[in-house]
Amino acid sequence: MSTTKNLLVELFVEELPPKSLKKLGEAFAADLAKGLRSQGLAGEHSAVTAFASPRRLAVHVSGVLARAADRSVSVKLMPVAVGLAADGKPTPALLKKLAAVGADESALPRLARRVDGKAEVLFLEGTAEGVALAQGLQQALDEALASLPIPKVMQYQLADGWTSVNFVRPAHGLVALHGADLVPVTALGLEAGRQTRGHRFEAQMDPVVLLDADHYARQLEEQGGVIAGFAARHAELLRQLQLAAAKEGLTPIDDAALLDEVTALVERPNVLLCRFEPEFLAVPQECLILTMKANQKYFPLLDAQGRLTNKFLVVSNIRPEDASRVIGGNERVVRPRLADAKFFFDQDRRKTLASRVDGLSKVVYHAKLGTMGERVERVRKIAAEIGSALGGAVLAQQADQAALLAKADLLTDMVGEFPELQGIMGGYYARHDGLAEDIAFAIEDHYKPRFAGDALPRNTTGLAVALADKLETLAGLFGIGQVPTGDKDPFALRRHALGLIRMLIERELPLELAHLVSIAFAAFPAGHGQAQAELSYFLRERLVGYLREAGYQTQDVEAVVEARPARWAEFPKRLDAVRAFKALPEAQPLAAANKRVGNILKKSEDKVAPVTDATLFVEPAERALADALEAVAPRSEAAFAAGDYTGSLQVLAALKTPVDAFFDTVMVNADDPRLRANRLGLLARLHAAMNRVADLSRLAA
Repeated sequence: MSTTKNLLVELFVEELPPKSLKKLGEAFAADLAKGLRSQGLAGEHSAVTAFASPRRLAVHVSGVLARAADRSVSVKLMPVAVGLAADGKPTPALLKKLAAVGADESALPRLARRVDGKAEVLFLEGTAEGVALAQGLQQALDEALASLPIPKVMQYQLADGWTSVNFVRPAHGLVALHGADLVPVTALGLEAGRQTRGHRFEAQMDPVVLLDADHYARQLEEQGGVIAGFAARHAELLRQLQLAAAKEGLTPIDDAALLDEVTALVERPNVLLCRFEPEFLAVPQECLILTMKANQKYFPLLDAQGRLTNKFLVVSNIRPEDASRVIGGNERVVRPRLADAKFFFDQDRRKTLASRVDGLSKVVYHAKLGTMGERVERVRKIAAEIGSALGGAVLAQQADQAALLAKADLLTDMVGEFPELQGIMGGYYARHDGLAEDIAFAIEDHYKPRFAGDALPRNTTGLAVALADKLETLAGLFGIGQVPTGDKDPFALRRHALGLIRMLIERELPLELAHLVSIAFAAFPAGHGQAQAELSYFLRERLVGYLREAGYQTQDVEAVVEARPARWAEFPKRLDAVRAFKALPEAQPLAAANKRVGNILKKSEDKVAPVTDATLFVEPAERALADALEAVAPRSEAAFAAGDYTGSLQVLAALKTPVDAFFDTVMVNADDPRLRANRLGLLARLHAAMNRVADLSRLAA
């Protein structure tokens, strides 16, 4: 029986791309383990541990066999009628097939007959010898390296000066240990050994000679000065950041992406406290934070109120006894960056936002949609109409002014240097120009929500401009055929649609989507009838996804969407009403009856009006249903008009008994055309009463 030991594989390389390191490490470990499992060398319960540091990718897999167990194999050959002659002897076709699978006539006794489909088929039964670890690991390693999600491949020459290799970075070492035993595999022109390299400057030993697979992480940390595990290094970095900040009574900025990137830049983090001159705090803190994070990978420190301080944390890859030079060097490096930000801020404030608007006419927005200046005019028209709908002439004027100035900061030096600050800087410059706070907030917020979970605009003016900005983008790009396809969405139209939906629903805006789409397309000179329909469908699909992610059941969502509420702000209340209605014992029978009613009405040759003549009621059950509708429908309609959707549905429960009796005793398609038309009219009245809040037929089991 083959023994199991733990396996370690490490690839030692030059510095890997920091933004890809975590993903590369996870993929390398997962794919190599998958390759071992597929060959029977590792089991489903084998623990897989990924390691990834700036100069290495590694994986530790527990319970790996030295040789996989032999396994039974069954190879499908051909139908018996083709493979065997009437006398039972093999045909030339069968002998040829046997040769193709590495067998000959001596394998005939191992042939089995089994029914496969409608024919009896010959199978070659046998036992396949389990693969040896060296062979299986070689295959798994090759496949894992080939499937790595490498952002950009490098080509480099091996030591022989002739052979070229393609990989993410030049590789210089390979380790493969099964317990303490070396596994003879190769990769990227390297032969596996048991030596690796530690920290460039702080390794206690160089090279580090690994004892076995299980001592890898400990030896690297103790002898090599490297925390090999990404998660372990991440945790240590976070611990040091929080500790250093707490000593100052401050908090490090919360930025998961920055934390991951810095974790990928250092082999053993060492957090140090630095400072810059307090006068730089006169610059908007967003500018200072961005330049420290983006350019220097520093962690700004905030006070209890969330305000930026003149202290920040740097993460060093070395641990000198005297860290003053490292601290001083980082403080010197950040000073010119902050000085640039201050210079841009001071220069930008010399011109008003209004004075920059004309310059937008020289900035191309899209070859088919004109300049940024033309786009601003379209957004103004849409924003003014939305403002008028939300707050009358005053809000319309405010929305128009904010929309006019919202893109002006694109021409400032600060946004030119840091595009991420567009909108934010516009808000600061608006305040400097003496504009009202509502206008400044609207300019700052009109890009919101920028991403999933982002905050919505803070005031109604901002909502009007943000809606207009997204509607103009969607209508313009749909109008020229730039529709998202599959996973391709270069203009982030799905994000714009989600932002639009969130604002309508979460801020409960009394706006009708059809009207919004209409005014958006009206802002463009050419008509786009087909595009308008496509955009409406696109938004509806995004709405369904949004509601499902919010936790509503698919069946409930479909029921409410099918009712096509004009105001999307009503969706949560309607869905809550449907959920409450479904809890009633009458819900399922009424939903089934509603589905039946809908089918009957669809089959009618003429459009059925919800009108009845009481003198034509013959059966007691149809009179009873009409009376029940007379009693229930007004109450349901009144509750609906008052926005009490739950109440509107709840009163429908009283219809169950008369509806059941109607279908049990009344023939809808009576021979008398007058009776038939009257009964269809009664069903049309029932259908209209039951489907105001949602299409209840969608709830039928």
